[in-house]
Amino acid sequence: MPESLRLLLLTLACTLVVLWTWQRFHHRSFWLVAGYPLTALSVRASWRKVALGCGLTKKRARWAFTLTPGALISTGNVKVRRRFRRVAVDTTPWMWLPLPTRHGWRVTLHLLEGQIPDDYSQAAERLAHSWGVHAVRVSSPRPGRVVLAATIRDPLVRVDRLPPSDELLKVTVGRLETGKPWVIDFRTVPHWLNAGATQSGKSNLANALLVGLAPQPVALVGFDLKGGVEFTPYGCRLSALATTRAESVGLLDDLVALMLDRMGLCRTVGARNLWQLPPAVRPVPIVVLVDELAELYLMADKSEKDEIAKTSTALLRVGQLGRAFGIYLFCCGQRIGSDLGPGVTALRAQCSGRICHRVNDPETATMTLGDLDPAALVSARAIAAETPGVAIVASQDGQWYRARSFHVSETAAEHAARMYADLAPSWAEITAGVHASEVTESDLTELLNA
Repeated sequence: MPESLRLLLLTLACTLVVLWTWQRFHHRSFWLVAGYPLTALSVRASWRKVALGCGLTKKRARWAFTLTPGALISTGNVKVRRRFRRVAVDTTPWMWLPLPTRHGWRVTLHLLEGQIPDDYSQAAERLAHSWGVHAVRVSSPRPGRVVLAATIRDPLVRVDRLPPSDELLKVTVGRLETGKPWVIDFRTVPHWLNAGATQSGKSNLANALLVGLAPQPVALVGFDLKGGVEFTPYGCRLSALATTRAESVGLLDDLVALMLDRMGLCRTVGARNLWQLPPAVRPVPIVVLVDELAELYLMADKSEKDEIAKTSTALLRVGQLGRAFGIYLFCCGQRIGSDLGPGVTALRAQCSGRICHRVNDPETATMTLGDLDPAALVSARAIAAETPGVAIVASQDGQWYRARSFHVSETAAEHAARMYADLAPSWAEITAGVHASEVTESDLTELLNA
């Protein structure tokens, strides 16, 4: 082998090793310096073919020179003439230069006449396959524009450790597909509905939420209709825990009476909600964790009908009125369907925060996400069993995202509960005096109109 060829091959091999090492250990700088420029040029150059293949072009009339056949000449050939006339051509939407993001790139497009953002949402999967990326998300920042955000690889394959929560009632529980933190902020979105099958990550998310709330000055209340096997290990940090439907009825009565008492306090001070009260007299906020929501509504025989109706009404009142008086809901369940009764549907309407893990039946996904965005429903049904913790989240910005919660073991959650057990306020102290006056129908009517 000639010495020059050997030197060339050695240089090429060293270059490949350096590039692989750079990409492996510092992907962000490699992407910005080497990956993004080539990708931007490739996307820009292939846009016309991609748009045509995905059905995103429009026919427009243009003046152009065309070749038209004329009469036969003596040699037997056809005489061709050039004519200037209007012809129909495929026009592609105008594309700006792609801009780099943490996990890919995004580009702004100008819509053609008659197009809407949903046209691009329906073609998102075809766009992803055409460009060879993991996923393409579509958004519309203003009329006449759409933004395509491409993710080159799945950012949810690996997530970092659970960071500490610095703000009250705000917990970072995982990562979104955009690379941003997945935050559950009860001050912004007061009530959440969390659906998921066994081993889908639903309980892990509840553990992450408990670990984040444990060091905060809040009262945690649990409803565990699985006999208490889920929340009993965290009992030292819980102010109250109901493990049967009878206990749930009594605990919900306490919550309704507590709302009435706090309403009277706000009315006396002239405040519209708990957070307008002076800090010296402001009651402790309460986060209610409900596990196996369906067990509160299932009826074995007619003797349970009144008890279920009372439970359903009280829980719905907490959902309707709790936000103003510092009471927040986080409801979890494997099965959430309309067959459980109108109470579940009414409660769902109060839960603006939606989380859907992998589910066993399409109705649960429809019940959780169906009234938000059909595309979110399709994405939820595509969650694989090999990716526990991955969920579709209706975020507080009005959009939905794929997200994955940090892994928090039961041991870690129990350790956090024991460590901050002294921060758990006594339920007897919280509810002291709230039952001094009986709750009347007029009081409940005032509550509902508050």
